[in-house]
Amino acid sequence: MGLISGMVMGMVLGIALVAGWSRMMRYRSTKRVAKAVDIKLLGSLNRDDLKKLCGDNYPEWISFPAYEQVKWLNKQLSKLWPFIADAATMVIRDSVEPLLDDYRPAGISSLKFTKLSLGNVAPKIEGIRVQSLKKGQITMDIDFRWGGDLSIILAVEALVASLPIQLKDLQVFTVVRVIFQLSEEIPCISAVVVALLAEPKPRIDYTLKAVGGSLTAIPGLSDMIDDTVNSIVTDMLEWPHRIVVPLGGVDVDISELELKPQGKLSLNVVKANALKNMEMIGKSDPYVVLYVRPMFKVKTKVINNNLNPVWDETFELLAEDKETQSVILEVFDEDNVSQDKRLGIAKLPLTDLEPGTNKEFELRLLPSLDTLKIKDKKDRGSLTIKVKYHPFTKEEQLQALEHEKRILEEKRKMKEAGLIGGTMDALGGAASLVGSGVGLVGTGVGAGVGLVGTGVGAGVGLVGSGLGAVGTGLSKAGKFMGKTVTNQFSSARRNGSSTPGGQGQGERNGS
Repeated sequence: MGLISGMVMGMVLGIALVAGWSRMMRYRSTKRVAKAVDIKLLGSLNRDDLKKLCGDNYPEWISFPAYEQVKWLNKQLSKLWPFIADAATMVIRDSVEPLLDDYRPAGISSLKFTKLSLGNVAPKIEGIRVQSLKKGQITMDIDFRWGGDLSIILAVEALVASLPIQLKDLQVFTVVRVIFQLSEEIPCISAVVVALLAEPKPRIDYTLKAVGGSLTAIPGLSDMIDDTVNSIVTDMLEWPHRIVVPLGGVDVDISELELKPQGKLSLNVVKANALKNMEMIGKSDPYVVLYVRPMFKVKTKVINNNLNPVWDETFELLAEDKETQSVILEVFDEDNVSQDKRLGIAKLPLTDLEPGTNKEFELRLLPSLDTLKIKDKKDRGSLTIKVKYHPFTKEEQLQALEHEKRILEEKRKMKEAGLIGGTMDALGGAASLVGSGVGLVGTGVGAGVGLVGTGVGAGVGLVGSGLGAVGTGLSKAGKFMGKTVTNQFSSARRNGSSTPGGQGQGERNGS
């Protein structure tokens, strides 16, 4: 009896074990299938899908396997950071302070560092992608993140107040492109090119705090500093713009690495429709500021008391990279008492243009190009333009580059003479010093006269004695007209001049 019961118990136990093992195997098989489905699904996700899952701050190596993690480099960077920070502080003072002066808005008369410390927290490199695009070059894309304990205080001076501003909680998220130009001689690298990739868009976040005062002491100060930072990054560091540094004392031609104009745009600002009225009495007095690079802004004439203005003015703008750059068009309402108000902004990517073809566009005006900052969904009207793109030959590239340098030098002279508030001031078609040493004003090229300032429509004037013999010669042809452009409320967009090759209304009419 015991034998039989033992056999029965053994059979039951065996069957139970087999059934349990079979059930476990089916469960594991189901889990493997589900995991395989999940992995296949993750493998099919694109960059935008991963952004939604991980947020905007996801590291590049998640969506691009070509990006390699470099934990060893971050460890070494942390050890070296105290020495790197000291050296970088001196470089920033020497190189960034002049840029602050060049790019400062008209409402600020001086912008300098009183305290600059990069802190003790080193930047972090999330990943590096190494590639070779051309023979003799190595290109590295570095996913760069920095949320350090920086201590930066800016001395801000305006005609209405002088205020120290502390920059806190700085965070930088960007992809840095570094190009090494190789050489057969030691140290085997003849030059280094550094730039920030335009896509993904560099993010520089910070907060501003007034030291011993209030930010309201200088109206619009936060926006002015934001515009200055964005302009410097866009115009100096964001690809295709770059910094070229020769290395090792090797005598090498770096002209091929430098940024050169690829072509020019002939852009006709035709008209605007249904603009937003910003005036309590009457209607807005609109004008348009347009540029490819912030350093070379141009502006149309002002149409008084009109929400459907017609300008029909043509300008020429230089483009360095048709694939990545855009034309920015901002419509402003001129205000003789306070700062000019922006009625709307639009962007036209240069990739939408065909060489040699004149195309017409009707652009919808937006409150901001940053969609995250758009709160007002109301219609702001539209802007109609006509654009034609002409690609340069190599000879035309060099000529345009030299012409661009001369324009910048003349604008600096005008700033020193007090004729404009800063080298980034928007200048209209009626006021640009062009040519090498000629010193004639844009629309005054034919007649030898022109006007700098807000009285662009007058068409005559004096460029100013600060430019030496040129100003003296022009003083015989006309007199200085218009209000001073250094007034703290004068908008940078109200000062008149044209970009390299810029052409204004007066020039087309033969004035």
